[in-house]
Amino acid sequence: MTERSARLVVLASGDGSNLQAILDACADGRLPARVTHVVSDRPEARALRRAEATRGVAGVSCIAAPDEERAAYDERLARVVARANPDWVVLAGWRRLLSLAFLGRFPGRVVNLHPALPGQLPGLHAIERAHAEFLSGARTETGVMVHLVPDEGVDDGPVLATATVPIHPDDTIEALAARVHSAEHRLLIDTIRDLCTREEAAR
Repeated sequence: MTERSARLVVLASGDGSNLQAILDACADGRLPARVTHVVSDRPEARALRRAEATRGVAGVSCIAAPDEERAAYDERLARVVARANPDWVVLAGWRRLLSLAFLGRFPGRVVNLHPALPGQLPGLHAIERAHAEFLSGARTETGVMVHLVPDEGVDDGPVLATATVPIHPDDTIEALAARVHSAEHRLLIDTIRDLCTREEAAR
């Protein structure tokens, strides 16, 4: 019997380097999965261009109207994603906090990547904040985590995997960010692979 490839929809707001790591891992066989759609809330996002450059991947802009309420946007986003019939929805640099209007459509299926360890530095600019805390003497390391998103809490869902990233004495923000992103790529791919493998084994 041929192993089924899990269907992934990736939500990304920016550059899409983690998206690219997923696309590369799908292409070279490290992930038993395929990205069917990339959805962005920003039409200028490089993530959409990465999708367009990849055969078989659709890039979709889903832009919030100026007067659109959060729940209304999330319901519309959920309809867009549901049409792709994903096994997993991966938030890879998605910068909007999702409400239950979206999350309720994909219970236990939304996976987020955050550049900090559990319980630390929730929200945006976690790498910059970690570096500032290091300079103040309040921190010697940071890390990354992958977690499920069951509700509207900020970066605090059930943890799937973590990796620690040391902060070196001579680190600039750019050097620390490069090391965190490298850890993100590895951890995200390993975790998605584990999820897909367990799902297939349970079928």
